[in-house]
Amino acid sequence: MSAVSGSLWWRALVDKASAPYARGGRIAGHFARGKLRWDPVFRHLLEHGLIAPRSRVLDIGCGRGLLASLLLAASGEAQGGRWPTEWAAAPDDARFTGIDIMAGDVARARTALGDGAIFVCGDMRSVAFPAADTVVILDALHYIETLEQDAVLLRVRRALGDGGRLVLRVGDAASRRGFATSQWVDRIVCLLRGRGVRPRAGRRLAEWQARLAALGFDVSSRPMAQGTPFANVLLVGTIGPAAAPS
Repeated sequence: MSAVSGSLWWRALVDKASAPYARGGRIAGHFARGKLRWDPVFRHLLEHGLIAPRSRVLDIGCGRGLLASLLLAASGEAQGGRWPTEWAAAPDDARFTGIDIMAGDVARARTALGDGAIFVCGDMRSVAFPAADTVVILDALHYIETLEQDAVLLRVRRALGDGGRLVLRVGDAASRRGFATSQWVDRIVCLLRGRGVRPRAGRRLAEWQARLAALGFDVSSRPMAQGTPFANVLLVGTIGPAAAPS
């Protein structure tokens, strides 16, 4: 494995991961590049090894499949012997399934990545979840009501085996200004994109942590709003052998 600079290498990786979206036009390509480069969660997932090699990944609310494209590009880099030595192990050969309710986004994901990943158009509240080693939900649960969130999380827990991991980004409603800003931006984006959904239910960080703990997750949290005005927090929940859903 050759030594590479994390920052310079990251920019090149983003270029590779966003390139497939140029098939949908320049705007689609620019959107993918900007989202991958400037949203801190994507680099964090790779740098800290939150998606293990050869894991089965389920991305709920996957949008255009940007995470899938990033994992494919990262796997190619690792197999070519290029990976930052200070980073955790690369997510080599991860198997990806993405679920999203927006048919247009699912179509864009399929056009960009072909058979490199599986994409399902469906509602997280009712679509079947395959067995997974890692479930990723980024900025999606606040589009459904609180009881529906609980039902989705219970089904996620059942899809994860011992040692499974949930990576969940949420807005902390206890941070009033940042949370209100994210809600306002979400509403504008939904309006501009013609989405028939809007933000519905948020929770305080402590409430999210308690809900996950009740499901048997060992939970840690880390801020995930660097460079943005939002109140985003990344929750990482792991399942031990004695945990059981409740």
